[in-house]
Formats: sequence, C-alpha cells, structure tokens
Amino acid sequence: QLQRFFEIFFKNSSPQQALNNMKEAISKLLLITEVFSESSASGPNSFNQCSQCFQMLTFDIGFGTSIHPVVLEVHENFDFQDEDESNIQDQTLKEFLFEDTFKFLLSNESSTSSFIEAFQKIYGSTVSKDGTYHREDEQCLSLEEINSMITFMKELKSLGQFELLVPSAAPKIQTLLHDLYHMVDPMRRLGSVLTMHWLLSSLLEQFQSMTKEAHTSLSEWRSKKNSKNSSQTIMKWLHPRNSSQESVSPKQNVPSDFKKNYEVLHYSSKAKDRQCSYDKDTLSHIRQIFTSPQLDLNPQFNPKIREYYAEVPFDMVTVKIGAEPSNCQCQVHLDEKKGPSIANYPLGLGLNKVIILITDDSQPSPQVVSSYKITIYREDRPSLPLFDEYMMCGFVQDCGSRIRPEESCGLQPLSHEYLSAISQTVFKTCEGGDTKGQWIVPCLSCSDNRTCDWREITWQPHGCQYSVLAKPEVQRCVEGRRILFIGDSTNRGMMYYLIERVNKTLQEWQKTHGVKCYHNINEGKTFISYSYYPQFWMNTNQRPTFEKALEQLLQRSRPLENTDQTVLIVGGVQWLNSNHLQIIQKVLNRENLSNILVIIKSIGMGFHLPVDGIHSLSQAEVQNLWNENLLILDTAKNFGYEVVDTFVITMGRYKEFLQGKCGCHFHEVVKSNPSEESPHITMTLSRHYTLGKYFGNQSKLSQLQDYVTNSQSPYHVRGPINQVYSEILLSRLCASKRELVST
Repeated sequence: QLQRFFEIFFKNSSPQQALNNMKEAISKLLLITEVFSESSASGPNSFNQCSQCFQMLTFDIGFGTSIHPVVLEVHENFDFQDEDESNIQDQTLKEFLFEDTFKFLLSNESSTSSFIEAFQKIYGSTVSKDGTYHREDEQCLSLEEINSMITFMKELKSLGQFELLVPSAAPKIQTLLHDLYHMVDPMRRLGSVLTMHWLLSSLLEQFQSMTKEAHTSLSEWRSKKNSKNSSQTIMKWLHPRNSSQESVSPKQNVPSDFKKNYEVLHYSSKAKDRQCSYDKDTLSHIRQIFTSPQLDLNPQFNPKIREYYAEVPFDMVTVKIGAEPSNCQCQVHLDEKKGPSIANYPLGLGLNKVIILITDDSQPSPQVVSSYKITIYREDRPSLPLFDEYMMCGFVQDCGSRIRPEESCGLQPLSHEYLSAISQTVFKTCEGGDTKGQWIVPCLSCSDNRTCDWREITWQPHGCQYSVLAKPEVQRCVEGRRILFIGDSTNRGMMYYLIERVNKTLQEWQKTHGVKCYHNINEGKTFISYSYYPQFWMNTNQRPTFEKALEQLLQRSRPLENTDQTVLIVGGVQWLNSNHLQIIQKVLNRENLSNILVIIKSIGMGFHLPVDGIHSLSQAEVQNLWNENLLILDTAKNFGYEVVDTFVITMGRYKEFLQGKCGCHFHEVVKSNPSEESPHITMTLSRHYTLGKYFGNQSKLSQLQDYVTNSQSPYHVRGPINQVYSEILLSRLCASKRELVST
C-alpha cells in the first residue's frame, strides 16, 4: 500500500524513484549520524554503550517541489498519529505493528546454518580448530562480531511486513559510507566498523540470493496479498546487538547518538482505491455527484456541465453531498481548496450554494483546475392564502424539537378570551425584552400547519405589546448617542437592521470579523461601532479574551459619556454566559462607565443540525439551553441591564434559519436590486388582510418591510424573525421615552 501511495501521488514523474529517494534519504541520515556517534565513542569523551539494545523511532518525511524528500523530524519513540482513538482499524493496526516488532526481535528461528553457508560464500573461509573464523588478512573475528552477524541473519528471516534499508549493498550507499568515515576518521581508527558494514551487506546479498525473498520493486510487492490497512507511514529503526548507543534524549527532534548498522523498518500507508482515468482530458472533470437524500439535479449530471439546480421542501434541512474526480491524480474538495470530499450541509431557506473544487494533486502545491456549482433552493413553509373562514392558532415550540418536553408543542387553538385581550385598541407597553409570548398565525385548522397563512405570523407577548416606532421616533431616540455592539454574526445582523431603520438605507455592508466604526448614521448625529467576538477561528490560547475585546471596543469608540447616551449591546448565539456579564460589570466600573445603558441579547437557536466542520448539539444539550438562557436573563437584570430574549423567539421557528453552517442565522443582507434577487424568495411580509384587530403591529412591520424593499438602498437586511427581535431591541433602546402606545 505504501507503493500504491507513491504510484498515485507521483504518477506524473517516477513513483519508484520517489520511493527510492525516500529510502536513500533515511539511509543517509542514519549513516551520517552513525559516523559521528562512532567517532565520539572512540575519542577521549567516549560514552558507555549499551549492548543488546534497540529503539523504535518514527520519521516525518516531506516532499517539496520535486521527488526528492526532506526528513522533517525523527521522533524518539513509536509515534502513531491516530486522530480517532475509537477507530477499530487503527487500533488493530497498532497491535499488528507491535506484534511484528516482537516477532522480529524475539525470533527463535535458528540462523547458524544460514550464516555459515552465506559466510563461506563470501570468504570461502573454513572454521579453524579453535572455532574462530579467519579473514583474508588473517585477523580473527571476535565472538561479539560473530554473534552480531548471526543475530542479523535471524532478523532477516523474521522481517514480516518490515523492509530492511540499512545495511545496504547499493553502490551509492557504500560509496557514501566510505567517504564519510574517511572524512571524520583519517587515522582509520574505525576500520572495524567499515568492515562490519561490508560483512553485513555481503551477508544480505547472499541471504537474498539463497532465499529469493527480496521484495524491493513495485511489481513484486504489488503481488503480495497480506498487506494490512494503515493510515500512516511509519519508519522504525532497530539497532543491532553487537554495539550500542547512548540513550536518546526525549527533547531531541533528531537523535544524535546512534549505533552502527541500523535496520530500518517501515510499514505501508493506506491508499484509497477508486475508479479513475489517467487521461489528461479528464483532469477538470468529476465522475459523479453523490447526494443523500437524493437530489433531482437539473440538468441531469454530465461531467461537462458545471452548474446544477435543485429544489427541496421546507422540512429538508440538511443534505449530504460528495463527489468523485474522473482523473486519478485529482482530488475533490467542497467549498474550499482544503475542504472535504463529502460533507453534510445545512439548507437555509431560499438559495444555498455548494461549490465543488477539483485540484490537481500531482503538483507539489495542489492547484484548482476547475469547479462545479450546485444551487439548492429550499422552499418556505407550505402556506395557504387566507380565506374568509379562519381560526387563530398559537405555538411556542415545534414538535420536531421539544425544548420543554412538559409543555405542548405545535399549533394550539387560541381561546376567545385570549383573542379578546389582544384585540384592544390601547395596549400596555411591555416593560422588558423578555416578556413571555407566543407566535400566532391564522389557519383553516390548527391541526394542520399546511393550512396556515404563514405570511401573517406575528410574535405576541402575553399582556402587553412591543410598539413599532416610526422613523422620526427612531431617529430622535438615537440622536447624539454612541451605540456599541459586541458579539457574533447574529448581533451584527441586529446592528445592520438598526442602521437601515435609522438611515432608511444600508449603504455599506460586510461580514465584519474585527472592529468596525460607522460615523455616517442619522446624518452624522449617531455613532455605531461593532466588535466581532469570539474569534473562533483562532487557536484558543491566541484568541483575545472577552475582557480584552471589550476594552478595545471602548477605546476605539471614545469619547463616551457615563450616561444612557452610551449604549452597549452584547450577545450572540450560544457563547454568552453569566461570567461574561460579570466581566462587563468589572470593565465598566474600571472605565468609569457604570451608568451607561447595557442591553443583553440572550442566546438563540443554532448548532442543532448534524453538520460537518462544527460542533453540533445533542437534543439534551439543546433542551439545556432553556436553563442557560434563564440564568443569563436573571443575571443581566440583577446587574440592572436591559435584555432581549431571542431564545424564546427562535426556538419555535428553528427550521426557518437562513444561510450559514450553524443554522443560527435568521437574517441575511441582500442587494436591493430586484433583478439580482431570486424570484423564488418571498421573505417580505405580505399585505395586511382583515386581521387588523389582531395584527396591528404586524401591519406596521409589513409597511416597514415594503418601504425598505422599495427604496433605493444598495443593501437590505431581510428576515422576519430577526426583524421581530431587532424591533424589541429598539423598544428597549428607546424605552425611557414612552409609557403607553396606541396601536
């Protein structure tokens, strides 16, 4: 499999040469290390060597712009990089590696007769009467040298899946060996070491000739059928017993003091078999696209067609997509150059785009050679237009994800008393942003959500109303104020909604992941700044802390008054907890800003889908969000902060998320040019029917949406759920200026 690995990744050059180069690089490093080790051992600062010692080591090999490798690091132990400890194949492989190693080291197979036969062929020697062997120069081999050679012959018979690299009879290695020793040992003190090298390499040649079991070419090794699966390439060195070495320090990347005569062993790496072609005309093509559930692609798949379209129903919230390249030297990656070849995707309402990239991996630096695009349109909730006969239904949670198992889920009929209470003309203004409520919608039947007019859904707090402010009221409310946002993209969506409400237009927009300041709000009368937190893409130990991020935002937003003219809005999906609120309190006290207005956006639904590349919550973890949310709200109010409860608003409509892996975005910023928008998307709230007595504020929201959509604003913040809790944010921002509002 290691051979197969080289065939795939070096198919445009020379796989066998690349493999041989790797073996040669390892051998050279061992020999160079040995030269200095033996030189030190024979010098004045010689060290005590260990007899009968061995050590397992692991090589990291890198290939750059050619087929010539570099030894990046040598680990002083058996370093098997197993990312998934529960992987049965990897665990089996580890056991197999150790099993072969012990067989290699502790073989009981006799090798004396093989050694005598091979040695006689080398020297034509005979055994003297005193039991010693005589070389041509009449110098006798020591018992230690003889034992070393006998042990070497025994190991050759027990290699298993290992391959011997050193000693080597290759002329290039032999020449290097002599040059090295003559360079560092001009006095020829290490002549016996060179002789032992020659003896062992000669024994190897004779042994291979005798057994015909040399497996060094690709064609021969391919025929072996007992190779084991492996996801690693592992190099192991074992030192012979006739001389020894100083133990290797764990702190060293490349051990420096090794014994002579290394036996280098390696296992193979796993290569994925697949149907493919080496024809250059197929370099930019994919062979097939996999989807689960199966998508009805339009047009039907053809490798030469680059763009596809599919529609899926509202209840289909995820799809698994994968692809396979046509060419053997290419790989497929989803969305980015180093992305996976298959992944589970969330499907937000409206348009979703999946990009399939094909990279040519035959180059040292893989290059993108082509791309395919799949556009998937996910439909809105099935909805019927409102008829004369209808009933009002309400819900807090969806039966597909019951956050509160002890409470009812799905549509429930609303009583006449409740309807009468919410239809009064003068309504009390809600005193906080966490007033419990429910979604209400007109339906033909509360037992079938397909009979509802979902365009007329509205959020109804219990016993009060959040009033929708007209544009002049909003502008007066924020005039002279400095409004600071800190949080993730959901907080950023609320900020852009606020800017659009105040300015009537949204002139600029970007997915800011740093600090951004806006001086052109409300004709320059309002300042808004934003800081993205947390910076999840950074390593944990390198991320700025919340305290540091907050301090930086305050510094960038100065001058700040210690009054409610300064507003700090904090929140996100699920990173916020009560500890962050204590940090806010500490920082504001330290900066002499304890009297500013602080508004906490609580957590929201998200991360509830099994999506690749992010942490997904289990149902139990999703249910626990309820208690976490309550703790945040209670802590915030104890500090005297205003709150906006986004969790209770999003949990019942968790399927209505828009684009994004987290499934937590209930807003999107789009270009306002109608010609650039999909005709399928109808997220704007529809005209007001005959529901005035129940949906007074809904009518105002519809008018706001229609006004903004019809304006000449370059961008527009879209999403009715984001609109609801952003209007609640505005109500808390301007709460001190109103008491009763007539609908």
